[in-house]
Amino acid sequence: MANIYKKKIAVIDRKTGAKTTRKSRKWWGKYRDASSTVRRVPLSSDKAMAQAMLSELLRKVEREKSGLADPYEDQRKRPLTAHVDEFEKYLKNKGVTPKQVKESTMQIRKMVEDRKWKLIADISASSALDFLGELRESGRSAQTYNHYLKSAKQFTRWLVRDHRTPIDPLVHLSKLNVRTDRRHDRRALHPEEFALLIKAAESGPTIETIPGQDRAMMYILAAWTGFRKGEIGSLNRHSFRLDDDPPLCTVAALYSKHKRQDSQVLHPEVVAWLKQWMARKGEFEPDDLLFPVSGRVPGGKERKTHKMMQRDLKAARKEWLEEAKEPEEKKVREKSDFLKYQDGDGLFADFHSNRHLFITSLERAKISPKMAQTLARHSDIRLTLGVYTHVGLHDQTLAIGMLQAPPVSGNGKAAEKDEGSVDDADEGLAG
Repeated sequence: MANIYKKKIAVIDRKTGAKTTRKSRKWWGKYRDASSTVRRVPLSSDKAMAQAMLSELLRKVEREKSGLADPYEDQRKRPLTAHVDEFEKYLKNKGVTPKQVKESTMQIRKMVEDRKWKLIADISASSALDFLGELRESGRSAQTYNHYLKSAKQFTRWLVRDHRTPIDPLVHLSKLNVRTDRRHDRRALHPEEFALLIKAAESGPTIETIPGQDRAMMYILAAWTGFRKGEIGSLNRHSFRLDDDPPLCTVAALYSKHKRQDSQVLHPEVVAWLKQWMARKGEFEPDDLLFPVSGRVPGGKERKTHKMMQRDLKAARKEWLEEAKEPEEKKVREKSDFLKYQDGDGLFADFHSNRHLFITSLERAKISPKMAQTLARHSDIRLTLGVYTHVGLHDQTLAIGMLQAPPVSGNGKAAEKDEGSVDDADEGLAG
């Protein structure tokens, strides 16, 4: 039976500490909702108004029972900022990394504030496109455009899934083709470049609080395991099993990009490097971070690994230029992109480029695409082959050189060779 009543409230006297009860100033309403659950809600301090409010609630219950009520009405009336706050809690409870939560909700709030969206009904595709278009006009990249759109669409999908609105207003919006507007594409260092980078790092000064020998070890691990900055930043002594067969390095699920424990087999030479490096490091606790470069990891601090690569490459290139014996040779070297942080095509050799080197090295070693995808820990082979595998002019030259020579020369006669002949090849094929 629905009714209104004055709620009893316990009051404690601040002076005496005595506990007394009094009736609330507001009238409360008691009723059963459409699922027959008893509800008690505050109404109004005016009795007539409270009775009217309760009657309205009862009418909503009857409409809901008959299928005429709008199940989204209450959510429609709530401030959009409240929905964003609850979406942020949802991401945190889902286990999304703090960095991703911060970036996604920051982008959503910027869009909401700029477009002056107050309620869910204010969100529209045309308004969102206006905001994204202004981003592009201000000089932001297609990749940034896509990041904002991804965050906004993730939010509106959640509104639908969480039964806050029946329609996703941004569902038909699509991303830009970032290949037409790349701002920070990477390249894979040539093996000779990488060797000189390691040499420069080992003898270099401390950068971003990381000593040179530690940086060299980081570069080698990244280039021979494909581990990312955050994953390498989580490693401690427990992460390595150097004496096992095969030797392994394991990243805990909490710090892996895909939220699963990832183990990578270590190359024998990398194991030797690690053992020598750990011996030089001396005693440290098993749980101590070996490379404290990631703020995502407790005890670590966010370090600019791209700055480390940039300075080590600069030092390596300087030494390489000074090794030129003749003025002409030095001019040729100065014009080349060898050991440059950013080459003439705008491609960068930052810390993440070591992962590109790892995957490109698999291709150079003739590893099958499926195995390369597995070792790269990619869910889509197109990412392995299309983004992380770099085929340079040197690789193309080697590939063309492996082709069999054509059977005839331009004048129609058998092409002559310094060693062997076309006839020899024909005999081999015939045999």
